Amino acid sequence: MQHSPAIFVADALALDFLNSVATPVDVPIEWLDDGEGLLSWLQQAQLVSAPVLDQVRSQSLPGELNKVADQARHLREWFRGFVQRHQGRPLARDDLKKLELLNRLRGRDETLRRIAPAASKGGNPLELRANRRWRSPEALLLPIAETLARFVCSENFTYVKACEGPVCTLLFADHTRSRARRWCSMAMCGNRAKQAAHRHRLKAHR
Repeated sequence: MQHSPAIFVADALALDFLNSVATPVDVPIEWLDDGEGLLSWLQQAQLVSAPVLDQVRSQSLPGELNKVADQARHLREWFRGFVQRHQGRPLARDDLKKLELLNRLRGRDETLRRIAPAASKGGNPLELRANRRWRSPEALLLPIAETLARFVCSENFTYVKACEGPVCTLLFADHTRSRARRWCSMAMCGNRAKQAAHRHRLKAHR
């Protein structure tokens, strides 16, 4: 099944992962509906390179990637529950107990860090580069788990918000200076809200 390009408007990749199922307009869209959907989202998110995805695809048994996509959806909904329960306030030390699933997933990671030529020119010619071992299709969950772990350790949950669009389900991190962001994006919900307010004003003056 072909989907429109995935949505990346959250200003935080962990929340973009939650937004991989969304109702940005009127119809719900599931970007992780099967194994190919998961591979496509991972590539668009730049979490896994295209050559690695091709390798995992070629080595997977029939139906295996679909099972991993199912696991990704379960991980997503578990993390959504955590975010929704804690958004609007900073995390506390005791919240660590609720993240055991994430720590268990991170414990499976086999990432080696090696010295390699720097990707960018200028500055130091060498860099420490992570090389993950892709032993099975389930390893596709590991970069997602790392993204979620980085998010809970670096993001102030006070500024995690839900779009105010009446039917929109997208979440975002408000990193604006005034912390006054209300919409997933002006192109989607912001402009529609402005148009609705304009129509309401016209009716009020009739």
